[in-house]
Amino acid sequence: MSKTQERVDKAPNSVPQHERVAGPVAPPRVSARRRRPGVIALSLALIAAGGAGVAVLLLQVGNRTDVVTVVRDVQVGQVLAEDDLGKASVALGPPVKAVRAENLKSVVGKRAAVELKPGSLLAPSQVTKDNLVKAGEQLVPIGLEPKQIPATALVPGQKVELVHVPAQGTTDAGKTSDAAPQTIDGRVVKASGAAPGTGIVVVDVATSAADGALAAAWEAAGTLRLVLAAPGGK
Repeated sequence: MSKTQERVDKAPNSVPQHERVAGPVAPPRVSARRRRPGVIALSLALIAAGGAGVAVLLLQVGNRTDVVTVVRDVQVGQVLAEDDLGKASVALGPPVKAVRAENLKSVVGKRAAVELKPGSLLAPSQVTKDNLVKAGEQLVPIGLEPKQIPATALVPGQKVELVHVPAQGTTDAGKTSDAAPQTIDGRVVKASGAAPGTGIVVVDVATSAADGALAAAWEAAGTLRLVLAAPGGK
């Protein structure tokens, strides 16, 4: 018996050395990921939308317009000077109306139809070539207490009525009458902010020259009230 056979016989339960050599290990099977057409379509749509958004943003940044700006406080009715105005390059949306920079000279010498604040864009509707107090009119300042101020903001050009209210303690007070109250047609030229402490607002109202003195007398006597005219009223 050979020595090799003797070693194998002595260890019947052991595995021969040449049988213990490991063979090549097969790589694990990786299943291919299942493709979902819906997910792919959604991804492509998001990529396209993102690209479109970037394109729109770039167009907005590049499509800028030179416009006229306000650089100093300008009161209602004040004549605009070139020093009151400046220029800026901005991206304008369709609803925004502004005077173009090349038309700056055309607004110099016109009057401010509203109060203009520094840093704002100048719109065509904010200037006028007409005097706010026209020929044949007078300007009557009217002080309104907080309880007399309409909830609707008073703006230049707004039509109002000045109403005569009998003073308390007079013979007419407390009596009813079929006669309509005395009224005067007017137009708001300017409304100030509320005064600190009192809250009183001063409204400059343009009336006809024939009614100006009477309106001033009502104001001095404290018998004048201001009401907003109905839309479409004269």
